[in-house]
Amino acid sequence: MSCTVEERQRVRRAARAIRDEVATESVDVLSPSASQYGEWTLDAVLRDADGVPPEVLRELALAGLTLQPTPSQERYEHVAATV
Repeated sequence: MSCTVEERQRVRRAARAIRDEVATESVDVLSPSASQYGEWTLDAVLRDADGVPPEVLRELALAGLTLQPTPSQERYEHVAATV
């Protein structure tokens, strides 16, 4: 299995887990060509969150993803993480 396939699978698993654990507005998996970071990226918008919830941080850590700095909006928390 190539590194890219493994990375994509790790990001997809984390995205599914986050959808299951917290209220989300959207959760997307972006390919390196579509991501501003040039890597497989998990991009999520969380509803009614004040900061990144511990459940999300745990899933990112389990998948070996790196949290990227993103601005939050009034009622939403934007989370971006890369492989």
